[in-house]
Amino acid sequence: MKKNKFSKNWIIKQKRDIYIKQSKIEGYRSRAVYKLQEINKKFKILNNGINIVDLGAAPGSWSQFISRKFKNSKIVSIDLKEMEEIKNIYQIKGDFTDDVQQKKIIDYFGDKIDVVISDMAVNTTGNKNLDSIVTGELSIEALNFSTNTLKKQGCFVSKIFMGSSFNEIIKIAKKKFKEVSIYKPPASRKDSKESFIICKYLR
Repeated sequence: MKKNKFSKNWIIKQKRDIYIKQSKIEGYRSRAVYKLQEINKKFKILNNGINIVDLGAAPGSWSQFISRKFKNSKIVSIDLKEMEEIKNIYQIKGDFTDDVQQKKIIDYFGDKIDVVISDMAVNTTGNKNLDSIVTGELSIEALNFSTNTLKKQGCFVSKIFMGSSFNEIIKIAKKKFKEVSIYKPPASRKDSKESFIICKYLR
């Protein structure tokens, strides 16, 4: 009974969600695209003619947005899941923490990266504390990847969740970057514990 009630509430929320409606109108694969738009509007992280990596890119709305708005940039999207092709994107099916996949990314650019973005989260288990810890570990992996591959003036953006690893991630980021901000874009659901960490200029 509880499950059916939850399902009905979820369906009602989906129907009322203006971001879902807008994403369908504009041909984006998910509502998450508006989080990136809002982050970019506030922090000016994206430009034409730069090297960009989208970690955990599936279903691909962030990569879609970049390929449409910043056509002169070189973009790599990587995810463990298969993803429908996106024009002007080099797509990799694999684990970004794997040395082989990292070499593919660096070889494609032939240079260091300007921006690394990530909207990754683990598949939920139902245990919010566990999900937060595992997603936090994933964010730290993305942070480490960024510090190894970004240019000095580079930028790293990643989803993070309120939880046991939240302060640890911020602490690590501040050791590695000169500017660190936390931002919850309006497109993030109000009941979600997610925020985004925006890091600029490697130390």
